[in-house]
Amino acid sequence: MANPQTAQNGGIMGMGLRPTPPQAPGSPFAASANQGSGLSVIGTDLTILGQNIAIISQNKLQIDGDVRGDVVGKQVTISSEGSVIGTVSAERIEVHGGIKGAIRAAVVVVHPTAEVDADILHQSLSVAEGALLEGSLKKSKDPAELVPNLDPSTYASKTSALV
Repeated sequence: MANPQTAQNGGIMGMGLRPTPPQAPGSPFAASANQGSGLSVIGTDLTILGQNIAIISQNKLQIDGDVRGDVVGKQVTISSEGSVIGTVSAERIEVHGGIKGAIRAAVVVVHPTAEVDADILHQSLSVAEGALLEGSLKKSKDPAELVPNLDPSTYASKTSALV
């Protein structure tokens, strides 16, 4: 009986496409089995810089450090020490620190310690007294346009030329 992997790769190669080599279980390059649970934290001692960077969290992401790139997650919290220069997309975004760029979320909460200079596309927006807020605000008419893209493979094609 033919190996389904071999048959599939043979079909792909027959179309002129380059197959992706299979990843061994436990490989550091294979998708994580724990996607969708827990909390990821970018600590205060961490700065992430670069062109075409996208940080993607399948669940909750807390940013205590500095990110110069795009951030995507189900729920993103920028702590009072944290900052992002780029686009932040999530179902829910809580801002205690700083964001310069764009915010796309169904629910956006801007706390009193926040400094935001961004174009905000939202379904629900809450801004606390004391928050610094500049930019444009637009309520989305289509909730589907605010669903964050949590599929890393769609970002990989944009960044694979850099590797």
